[in-house]
Amino acid sequence: MRIARRTPAILLLAVLTLSACGGQNTSDSESDSDASSEGFPVTVTDARGEVTLDEAPQRIVSLSPSSTEMLFAVGAGDQVTAVDEYSNYPEEAPTTDLSGFTPSVEAIADHDPDLVVLARDAEDAAEQLEKVKIPVLVMPAAETLDDTYEQMRMLGEATGHADEAAEAADEVESEISGIFTETKEEIGDTELSYYHEIDDGMHSVTSETFIGQVYAEFGLDNIADSAEDTAGGYPQLSAEYIVEEDPDLIFLSYPGSDVVEDLSGRPAFDTITAVENGDITQLDPDIASRWGPRVVDLAESVSEALIAAQEK
Repeated sequence: MRIARRTPAILLLAVLTLSACGGQNTSDSESDSDASSEGFPVTVTDARGEVTLDEAPQRIVSLSPSSTEMLFAVGAGDQVTAVDEYSNYPEEAPTTDLSGFTPSVEAIADHDPDLVVLARDAEDAAEQLEKVKIPVLVMPAAETLDDTYEQMRMLGEATGHADEAAEAADEVESEISGIFTETKEEIGDTELSYYHEIDDGMHSVTSETFIGQVYAEFGLDNIADSAEDTAGGYPQLSAEYIVEEDPDLIFLSYPGSDVVEDLSGRPAFDTITAVENGDITQLDPDIASRWGPRVVDLAESVSEALIAAQEK
């Protein structure tokens, strides 16, 4: 018997976004702007330390896909005026050709932002932006699920949506916790191993990575943890090693219409239990690499694969 699934994270994001963007006339917008500025200035802590925002930002540029998804989830989507080229979710995100990897201060300034959200990899641009009086938040990549919840709350505080952000973070945490609990109850004491592949070069992840910790919450055994060189958490495995470890489940997190077929056709891979039983799951590459509110959808996909394998 399959688990009765909860409201998907995508629907949660849509509801929050609609409530943030619902029909407004000019006077309503002014009223909302005044209301969102209540409680400011606020001080939040980003990757570099404390940042004080004197007023609620009304023109946000987000150059991190995970942060973009969080901003919309916490109710600040209406304040986001531009996002980087890879911020393709939610659909209404104002995607531009701005680069989140090599930010151009001049290109960012053209959008007249009163807040810029950067990924940790682009931290060097923060000082340049601050020199031209543009406030910046530098967001590190979440390393744990708790980091995701805390970053959602922090972005809510920074944008004038502290209450909405707390509610959204609590909802995501509750959804994920429920998925872990109900899945383990359904599969019982079944012990399963898995192999997660992030490209066709057979790079994998250990349990020390964010996504590895998600798998661990389901009680899965990661074959990459026993590899010789796991430095950095993303080891490159050999075909011989994968075949010898014989994982029960395989997850692929890169795009392509033939990736499952290609993996199944590798020499000796037809002897792997996951391949024999058809327990290969191709994950959405974006969902499997962005540690924002859609981590609920990642957990759902893993849960469905687990239950399907257990029922065979």
